[in-house]
Amino acid sequence: MAVKQQEGTLVFDAETSRLGYVMGHEGPYIQLRPVTGGREWGASPVHVRTATEAERRTAMCERTRALNAASSGGTFV
Repeated sequence: MAVKQQEGTLVFDAETSRLGYVMGHEGPYIQLRPVTGGREWGASPVHVRTATEAERRTAMCERTRALNAASSGGTFV
């Protein structure tokens, strides 16, 4: 059985192989936002788990790169 994730928790969506922050719950889905910002997506709770420590470090690096690119007028790739 899937565990209900709290808002703000960094999770891994195994169905899409993406990291995201829990933004809320809509019907049977968990609403996730990419670590670099952008459009939310709905994920099935059975495919979502709390991010590992290594995934947290990856997310921090990705987020920092995106913020640095945005602040310098560059493009995040």
